Amino acid sequence: MNLKVKGFRSAALHSGVKKNPLKKDLAVIYSEIPAVSSAVFTKNKVKAAPVLLSMKNSKKGLINAVVVNSGNANACTGKQGMKDALAMAEKTALMTASDKNEVLVCSTGVIGVKMPIEKILDGIETAGYSLREDTLLEAAEAIMTTDTFRKTAFINFKAGGKNCSIFGMTKGSGMIHPDMATMLCFILTDLSVSKKMLDLAFKELNGLTFNSITVDGDTSTNDTAVILANGMAGNKPVISAGKDYKAFYKALNTVMLDLAKKIVKDGEGSTKFIEVRVLNAKTKKEALQCAKAIAGSSLFKTAIYGGDPNWGRILSAVGNSGVNFKEEKTDISFDNMFIAKKGIEIKFNEKKAHQILMKKEILITVNLNYGKESATAYTCDLTEGYIKINAHYRT
Repeated sequence: MNLKVKGFRSAALHSGVKKNPLKKDLAVIYSEIPAVSSAVFTKNKVKAAPVLLSMKNSKKGLINAVVVNSGNANACTGKQGMKDALAMAEKTALMTASDKNEVLVCSTGVIGVKMPIEKILDGIETAGYSLREDTLLEAAEAIMTTDTFRKTAFINFKAGGKNCSIFGMTKGSGMIHPDMATMLCFILTDLSVSKKMLDLAFKELNGLTFNSITVDGDTSTNDTAVILANGMAGNKPVISAGKDYKAFYKALNTVMLDLAKKIVKDGEGSTKFIEVRVLNAKTKKEALQCAKAIAGSSLFKTAIYGGDPNWGRILSAVGNSGVNFKEEKTDISFDNMFIAKKGIEIKFNEKKAHQILMKKEILITVNLNYGKESATAYTCDLTEGYIKINAHYRT
């Protein structure tokens, strides 16, 4: 199935960064007119050269093209790394008739290894001659590293009586504990929307989706999430929080949440998808803080892998989260089966609890009974498979 968003073209190919010639490792995404943009980047103090360059170029709020390679992160590569990132931007600008300051550069892969820049520049030139409307799925394939499947989402919606579309692609299965985004995420829409309203929707939803997932507790040096809106749907520009903004917000939430969940479901070595729901916290911030603390607990994640209803690990994670709560008010349940009430274990069917935890998708609910705010985090179990993948990542 080929998905299209009006005014966007892309190309994807194997440039030679990855050893396997059958695996794509380079993509170029191009908007026929400069697109209004909103972007968020890693908060890791060690930032890759392409992140630093893209942070600078994104400040203008208009982006014409994105170039991304996989297989090499261009992180911890010194002055040469920045020269290489600039060369990628300049080559992409040349091939797309864009301003080099309106190009985002993204890289993902092994950290600390010099870029094979000549191969990448040759690849960008080839991609520039191959840009098409129906190759977004191929671009999504080109950004993958340890991912086991392509992660995309697409939705149609109406704004101002016009048909509008949103397409999203993301990659990530390890080093996922975002403080802003995920490994890499690119969202394209033909909606006409102001920079102010695009920022409002994207950054708020980022906190509710990509900022609410964890696989292994590590935040990448290269995390980048960006949305481009080129306005080619022809709708009256969305400049306030009215009916059209709400339609866009709802559609964007659907796409971003779908992508975030797919990252978790593809967690390296994982076998289960876990939804951690925290109810009745003092504040929204504390509800998410608590949910993420549970979702990020290695002891909790290994217990889920083994199907062990060790609810004490959950309560311990709550205690370590730093939120306001009282142990004696806290209830814990697996799916709809209570395991503990008021901080104390109740009589429950151990066999049934084990069966719940052996399912592919599991809901863990923690009711703090301390306020009125709730939040959800998403994670996966932690298995021997994760160790095997990351122990031999470079080999």
